[in-house]
Amino acid sequence: MSGATIARALAETARALAAAGVPEPRREAQVLLGHALRAGREAILGHPERPLDAAAAARLAAAAERRRRREPTAYILGVREFWSLEFVVSPATLIPRPDSETVVALALDLAGDGVARVLDLGTGSGCLLLAVLAERPRAVGVGVDASPAALAVAAENARRLGLAARARLVAGDWGAALSGAFDLILCNPPYVPRAEWPALAPEVAAHEPEPALVCGDDPLAAYRRLGPDLARLLTPTGVAVVEVAMGRADAVARLLAGHGLAAVARRRDLAGIERALAVGRR
Repeated sequence: MSGATIARALAETARALAAAGVPEPRREAQVLLGHALRAGREAILGHPERPLDAAAAARLAAAAERRRRREPTAYILGVREFWSLEFVVSPATLIPRPDSETVVALALDLAGDGVARVLDLGTGSGCLLLAVLAERPRAVGVGVDASPAALAVAAENARRLGLAARARLVAGDWGAALSGAFDLILCNPPYVPRAEWPALAPEVAAHEPEPALVCGDDPLAAYRRLGPDLARLLTPTGVAVVEVAMGRADAVARLLAGHGLAAVARRRDLAGIERALAVGRR
């Protein structure tokens, strides 16, 4: 495609992505072309007659082939925006989603400016923890994950965002290795039943880390593990905010009530689904 204009490259890439079943192929082609040109969307749309040099054409071809195979765009680019911050992502971590911003929004509303200690269980890329720390400059936090590769990504994000001095990252099995008390606990646990995994979009089922998404046969399995840790690690006035699957907020609230944790708030995502549940001590 070397020597082709931006307009031709965009059209050919969009056609190839559409043939592979990629949703919104023209928008995706614009993103990949911007990545190849190392330019913004404005440069692409504003100069359709501009020719591609050989290096840009090669970068576009490689990126388009990966996307044609349904690899997520975020993994191809290596970054994803979340809470207006840029996060490094890799196949070791879930791709941060707008749904999870609901957890951050509810947590910030409930915790207030006085939050001092924040815990993120299953931190992955660190997006929940670091988004909260970015908004609460006096807070410090701990992020826990069982995956060393995920923790490496979270550490890179903390460094890039200037938050490394306030974020400690720990390898562990949920809260088992922790002691002390936290004003705010965050968690986006795996909640996709194993039977539903093969039916998910290929971007998810073939590329994102299954242990971070799949909960086994019991859709509440992760919350059963979390309940004792939340009850033990919360301060008397603290709150825990967890992400929940569509239609499961009531079931999760009942389960956590068995550990002495009462639901204090819920928050719907942009699709109107109850996505975040906050609990505190009774």
